[in-house]
Amino acid sequence: MNHAPDFAHVTAWVFDLDNTLYPPEARLFDQIEVRMTAWVMEALGIEREAADALRSRYWADYGTTLAGLMEVHGLDPAPYLTHVHDISLDHLEADDALAAAIKALPGTRFVYTNGSRPYAERVIAARGLSGLFDDVFGVEHAGFRPKPERAAFETVFARAGLDPTRAAMFEDDPRNLAAPHAMGMRTVHVAPEPLPAPHIHHHTSNLAAFLSGL
Repeated sequence: MNHAPDFAHVTAWVFDLDNTLYPPEARLFDQIEVRMTAWVMEALGIEREAADALRSRYWADYGTTLAGLMEVHGLDPAPYLTHVHDISLDHLEADDALAAAIKALPGTRFVYTNGSRPYAERVIAARGLSGLFDDVFGVEHAGFRPKPERAAFETVFARAGLDPTRAAMFEDDPRNLAAPHAMGMRTVHVAPEPLPAPHIHHHTSNLAAFLSGL
């Protein structure tokens, strides 16, 4: 199916990072979650099982574990972000097809993640995508407010100087496409399986192939 007409108006392309610019099989988040749980255990002085439950609950209730830790416990986000993203990227491989497809996109290109910019830049380099984006935004650029909060998107998009009605958002987490859709963006769910929803315009399990078709 030719999706190109749906994107003819797009002049800004925004990509999530984790499980979007690399395949979920890389399982980087498995490493991050272990470090999150360890941080919560130490910071709050609780056992692993309780820390694991809290990590999951804050992710569900606040958008990220960090947002919950800040809201409920007044946690300092900077050392947390450094700790949880100190993971191995050894098994990430450069993706020449994805690099070529992103490079060919007309207009400006951005990465926006609920992780930190230093972590995002490491992942981008490991995937062979360095130099392809006009800017890289982490949760710190949204005042540590996370996607899916609309205010977080508005803050980052203002920094990027982009018009949401002329932009597209690529995300693996369907809930993070609701605000972009409401703001007038073209939304693409990047995941192994589609999840039909009114706020999702397109689905792909192969980002490079999808972009090449535009």
